Amino acid sequence: MIRLASAVTTVVPSESTQQAIGYPSLFLLVLIGALVPVVPTGALVSSAAVVAFHQTAPFSLALVFVTASLAAFLGDAALYWLGRRGMRSKNGSRWLEAIRARAPEDRLAQAQAKLADHGMAVLVLSRLVPAGRIPVMLACLLAKWPLRRFFRGNLPACLAWAVTYQLIGILGGSLFKEPWEGVVAAVVLTVMLGAAPSVWRRIRRASPVHRSS
Repeated sequence: MIRLASAVTTVVPSESTQQAIGYPSLFLLVLIGALVPVVPTGALVSSAAVVAFHQTAPFSLALVFVTASLAAFLGDAALYWLGRRGMRSKNGSRWLEAIRARAPEDRLAQAQAKLADHGMAVLVLSRLVPAGRIPVMLACLLAKWPLRRFFRGNLPACLAWAVTYQLIGILGGSLFKEPWEGVVAAVVLTVMLGAAPSVWRRIRRASPVHRSS
């Protein structure tokens, strides 16, 4: 029994090892997810918050918040800078085309109208709306917002985004004793939140009232 316990201890990484690997991995994945919007970064932050919630080390949740928000801000800043370069280029750029490809015409038109009416508040809220970040970013590019103005609005957006998904992770961690159960719950919840707007739009399009209008 003693040998088995010692073997398990050597297999399971310590908290310090998990942190040494986990925080750089979280930073890198969120940064990549901001540049290439296919990585479910919200689920990553929620999962990291679940693990941090169950750790005994102080400031674990604070480190998740700082890591996630900083990576999201730097990723958005880099993508916007690359998009501005594409706007100034005669032939555009693959980054600008990637942004355009992920901003459908109807969503872009809505983002442009809201940006014209409410300004920076739309940018702050864009990260909290599933699939809302890229259309609003493209609207800012088309409106020729300077980098400094975009950064001022994007910083609180990234902070609010990190807090929101971290709270989801804390909720999952508090409901379940085992960390993996909380991670599963947090991932399921974030996926449901992300899919809700598209499901709602499909329901509206299929409804008789919407079709008759």
